[in-house]
Amino acid sequence: MNRRTLFKAVAALTLASGIGMAQAQDVLRLGAAAPQTGPLAGGAAVTHWPAVRLWVSQTNAAGGLQVGDRRMTIELIEYDDQTNPQQAIQAAQRLATQDQVDFMVAPYSTGLNLAAAPIFAQLGYPMVTGTAVTNNQPELAAQFPNMFFVLGRTGVMAEDIANVLVGMRERGEVGSRVALVNVADAFGIEMAGISRGVLESNGFEIVYQTSYPLGTQDLAPVIDGAKSAGAEAFVAWSYPGDTFALTDQAIVQNYAPQAFFTAVATAFPAYGARFGAQIEGVLGMGGVNADDAAFQEFAAAHTALAGQGPDYWASAATYGALQILGQAITGAGTTDRAAVLAYLQDRSHEYQTVLGPVNFNENNDNERYWTVGQWQGGVFRGVAARGRDGAVPVQVFDGWQ
Repeated sequence: MNRRTLFKAVAALTLASGIGMAQAQDVLRLGAAAPQTGPLAGGAAVTHWPAVRLWVSQTNAAGGLQVGDRRMTIELIEYDDQTNPQQAIQAAQRLATQDQVDFMVAPYSTGLNLAAAPIFAQLGYPMVTGTAVTNNQPELAAQFPNMFFVLGRTGVMAEDIANVLVGMRERGEVGSRVALVNVADAFGIEMAGISRGVLESNGFEIVYQTSYPLGTQDLAPVIDGAKSAGAEAFVAWSYPGDTFALTDQAIVQNYAPQAFFTAVATAFPAYGARFGAQIEGVLGMGGVNADDAAFQEFAAAHTALAGQGPDYWASAATYGALQILGQAITGAGTTDRAAVLAYLQDRSHEYQTVLGPVNFNENNDNERYWTVGQWQGGVFRGVAARGRDGAVPVQVFDGWQ
C-alpha cells in the first residue's frame, strides 16, 4: 500500500487564522484509505480524493480546527485500498495501530464501506460516509452506532426513478417495457432487487434483466439484450467504468430507448465531456442544485485545487461528510473519539454543509438527499429529491443526437 502525507501545518497559520502565537497549536492526524488502483480508482479520483484533500487544505488555510483551546491543523495520511475489501480493512487497522491517526475518512463506495464498518466500530472510530447507499441504514446504524450516512437510501432512489418513469408514462413519453441491469456487487445487487419490485408494483414489465461482474469491459451483449427485448426504458445500477461502457455501446448500437438511466458516474463532468450533446436528457443517480451558490463555490474551489470540477452528486456529499466530522470535533471540544461519537449521536445537533443543513435520524440525514438527476443543457441537474430544494422538471430524452 502506498502512503503519502499531505497538507501538514501551514507556515502562514497565524496569518490565516488571526490567532496569536500564545495559543497552543497542534496537529490532528486524519487517515484515509480508498481506491487509487483497481476498478473503482477512476470514480474515487473524481468523487473521493479531491473532496477529501480540498477539505483538509481549506481547513488548514483557515488556521485548522478549533478543538477546545487549541487550533489543530490536519495531517492527511493516505493508503490505496486497491478496490479490495480486505485491503480496506487492513488499511484501517494500519492507520489506527501503526499511524495512530485521530480520525479516519470513511472509504469510497457502498461495498468498501460495508467491508470496513466492523473494523471502524471495533477500533472506536466515527464513520461518516458520503458514498454508501443502502436500504439497510437503520439496521447498520443499530449494529454499528458509530456509522452515519449522508447520501441516502437505495429504496428511496429506486422509488424515485420509478416515479420519474411513471410521470413520463402519464405524459405519453415512455412505455412500460423496462430493461433492468446491474453490476454484481453489494450496491448493484441490492439496487436491482429493490428496483424490480418498485417498478413492477407501478405497472412496469421487466422484459430483460441481467448482471455483470465488477470491472467487465465488454458490455455490448447487455445493450444488445435490452435492444432485442424491445425495452422502452433502460435502468442500469452501474459503477463508473460500466456507466461509460453502457453509454458507449448504446450509441454504437443506436439503442435509444425513451428513457435511459445509468447510475454512478452519470453525474461526472467527464461523462458530459466524453459524450457532449448526445446525452441531453440522459437520467442518472443523484444530482445537485447546480444553481446553488454554496455548490458553485465548492465547485470553483474543487477545480482550483484538483484541476477538475466535482461530480454533480457524491463529491459534495464526501466533502459534507468531512464538514460534519470537523464540526463534531469542534463541538465536542476534544479529539477523544468517544466524546466526538457521543456528539454525533446527539440528535439535537445540526451541521452546516455544502449540501445544506444536515441532522441525523437513525444515523441517516433525516431523509434529505438527491435521488435522480438529468443532463440538461450541459449540466447534470437534480430532477428528484427528498427534502432538498432546486429540483427541475424532467425533459424528454430524444435519442443520441
